[in-house]
Amino acid sequence: MSTCPADAAEDLTVEGPSVTFTYRRIGPRGGIPLVLLNRVRGTLDWWDPEFLDHLAAAHDVIVFDNVGTGYTTGTPRDSVEGMADGTTEFIEALGLPQVDLLGWTLGGTVAQHLARTRPDLVRKLVVAAANPGGTVPGAPDPDPRVRATMTKPEVTGDDLVFLFFPGTDTGRAAGYEHLARVATRLATGRPDVSEAAAMGQIAAIQKDAAIPFEQVRADLESIKQPVLYATGIQDAMIPALASYTAVQHLTDATLVAYSDAGHAFLFQHAKDFAAQVTAFLAD
Repeated sequence: MSTCPADAAEDLTVEGPSVTFTYRRIGPRGGIPLVLLNRVRGTLDWWDPEFLDHLAAAHDVIVFDNVGTGYTTGTPRDSVEGMADGTTEFIEALGLPQVDLLGWTLGGTVAQHLARTRPDLVRKLVVAAANPGGTVPGAPDPDPRVRATMTKPEVTGDDLVFLFFPGTDTGRAAGYEHLARVATRLATGRPDVSEAAAMGQIAAIQKDAAIPFEQVRADLESIKQPVLYATGIQDAMIPALASYTAVQHLTDATLVAYSDAGHAFLFQHAKDFAAQVTAFLAD
């Protein structure tokens, strides 16, 4: 059983114009809050509590479920734009004039869109294991097993370890350690992501992948906030080349890469990556 303080964080709700959002808030209040945007099929319960605790040692950290996902009411969105609108509604419902964003995978794509379209709302941006949009030139073709696993009606713990961690003994061990840490929340039988929400998220990824890369490049160039891009070199879902390419077109970007990690490098290296984020936000 985990003894992470994040495991004991209280479920809170706030009314937006269209839905009731559920969120958790940990760490010291004050300064610019850090809002986390989640992955496909992820809810509040899937954030690794060890990672949250490291982040919350120095920050006001907020995790939430977007519209129609997990604990939050409403009809699930099926586009990056719709998910960004939901994020904006949540931030404004909390009365926050400005935030920092940390988006993991699909959440990172949504966070980039929000930083570009609502620069007044976003001070700094952390993008973890995310695609900048479109199809990155020179990127390898994805392993067909990845899409087949992602779109299964029921994604198992073994599936997540395959998708998120390297296929080495060390990588698999890190994957099962992550699952053990999130088990405290998941064991309570709380809301999961509905099939409709999951398919909406996958549809959002497909729409985003169809954007011409010339437009993606222009979108990246329009982001003026400081950005920390981070990747696992052994990411089976989004190649590290995507992060390397993105930072070439951002005005103010830093790239961090973990050689022995994959899509969930932020949980495999929770303490180190949280330290990277803390330093970046304080810079």
